[in-house]
Amino acid sequence: MKVDLSLYLVTDSAQSRARGRDIVDTVSLAVAGGVTAVQIREKTASDKEFLDVVTRVAAALPPTVALFVNDRVEVFLAAQARGIRVSGVHVGQSDQTVSAVRSAIGDDAIIGLSARTDEQLAAAAADPARVDYVGIGTLHPTSTKPDAPDALGIEEFARLASLIDLPAVAIGGITASDMALLRANGAAGAAVVSAICAAEDPEVAARELSQRWNGAE
Repeated sequence: MKVDLSLYLVTDSAQSRARGRDIVDTVSLAVAGGVTAVQIREKTASDKEFLDVVTRVAAALPPTVALFVNDRVEVFLAAQARGIRVSGVHVGQSDQTVSAVRSAIGDDAIIGLSARTDEQLAAAAADPARVDYVGIGTLHPTSTKPDAPDALGIEEFARLASLIDLPAVAIGGITASDMALLRANGAAGAAVVSAICAAEDPEVAARELSQRWNGAE
């Protein structure tokens, strides 16, 4: 896997609309500020609506920024069939199995898997279908995911990330003040939603997150 997961934006169209922006505008501004990977998460959208968002976001992204589809393998495949650049699929523990996703999307695509227990991480590391990175969270309490589990905190995140060799991306209520700590505690990246989608200026917000990750004040 040769993608930069350090500042990983998970989209929330509702938050973006509440700020008077289309999600493509939010993503474009965020990338200008330093976002390195984008996951399109549209839980309530139809496949057609989801594909429309993926299509429009992909057209706005530079080739250096990875684009992931949350859960919907069929949307990933439809995008590929249209020649749209999509990097992979991110799934949770209750979604399709990694082997089923790998079988559908092929060896060249990236699979991310949410995991938050010792057992889930061990299974991810040993999965013969190959998990490319794990998302560990939630780090802090968050309102963007109604079914989010209890918060782990930095210390528990660091312990979990140390259990495996896979890149570990933290998620859940992350703000700029977490970035340096996460990097120092083994994170390959930080996934953010509200910190950018709900920000008054996504470019400014992303730049601050990126600078904190890279050790700037």
